[in-house]
Amino acid sequence: MGICISVASSSEIHGASDEVYDENVIIFEGNNKVVSNRNQILFSVYSKQGSKGLNQDAASLHQGYGMQDGAFCGVFDGHGRNGHVVSKMVNYHLSSLILSQKNSIAKTGAIDFQKWKEAIVSAFKVMDKEVKLQENLDLSCSGTTAVVVIRQGKGLVIANLGDSRAILGTIHDGELNAIQLTTDLKPGLPSEANRIRSCNGCVYALEEEPHIQRVWLPNERFPGLAMSRAFGDFMLKDRGVIAIPDISYHTLTSSDQFIVLASDGVWDVLSNDEVASIVWTADTEDAAARAVVEAANDAWKKTYPTSKVDDCTVVCLFLQKKLQNLWHVKNGK
Repeated sequence: MGICISVASSSEIHGASDEVYDENVIIFEGNNKVVSNRNQILFSVYSKQGSKGLNQDAASLHQGYGMQDGAFCGVFDGHGRNGHVVSKMVNYHLSSLILSQKNSIAKTGAIDFQKWKEAIVSAFKVMDKEVKLQENLDLSCSGTTAVVVIRQGKGLVIANLGDSRAILGTIHDGELNAIQLTTDLKPGLPSEANRIRSCNGCVYALEEEPHIQRVWLPNERFPGLAMSRAFGDFMLKDRGVIAIPDISYHTLTSSDQFIVLASDGVWDVLSNDEVASIVWTADTEDAAARAVVEAANDAWKKTYPTSKVDDCTVVCLFLQKKLQNLWHVKNGK
């Protein structure tokens, strides 16, 4: 079963502290207003369980985050036996931790990118400690990725931990272009592999899957983590797997149309351009996330017919009302 929640269906949202909560998706409304006008629907979120078992993905979107036209988007992809617990825990708490850290730093002056960066790094460290404190839960080989985009006016602050991804859809010379906002943080990246090996961790691919570099304990064929940064995975925290995100900044222009965040179940089978095109041609903003997930599911079945389909989760945040047809852009109509 897929889970789809958007402003279009969230009439229960009444204030800054209220939320629509589901096992995998949370939507916060932070401006103390009920969004009832369909012309104001500028985002969609959709998560669908694959065929591997529990849906270990989670996602959230917070409107009015930090400022009236602010927003927080996050996608979290759990892995390991208890990955679903970690992803949902991080999904529920990370945004408030970042805002709390930001507000503390704001007391010392205006908030710029460097202070956002400081707040985010601090919040990620606190979050990882909170995950580690969970009693009666083995998280030695379980964890979650995190990709977060925070909109503050005309600026985007992007934080990435692991191999989920964020892209930006923008118009250039009348054509839709997809700009990748994050780097997939996998063990095969030279800088990531160097850090892991300097901590006496091992990075290599197995013969049966030569295209996937994994992190292993020295002299062990275990645990084989396919990402280089994550919350949790405490068995590898002394071997170079860290919970410190890669953070960047992007200034928005009037040509920028939407942001898409998705778990790697989507990116494993769809390119950036394919995802952007699906979002662009969706009938409405609140249909876009589901359209991407369904396309990814179809692509999994066609590309890997004998493999289990991965969980797929998408958050779409539109920066302005979606233009209905790219032809109109090309022809200035």
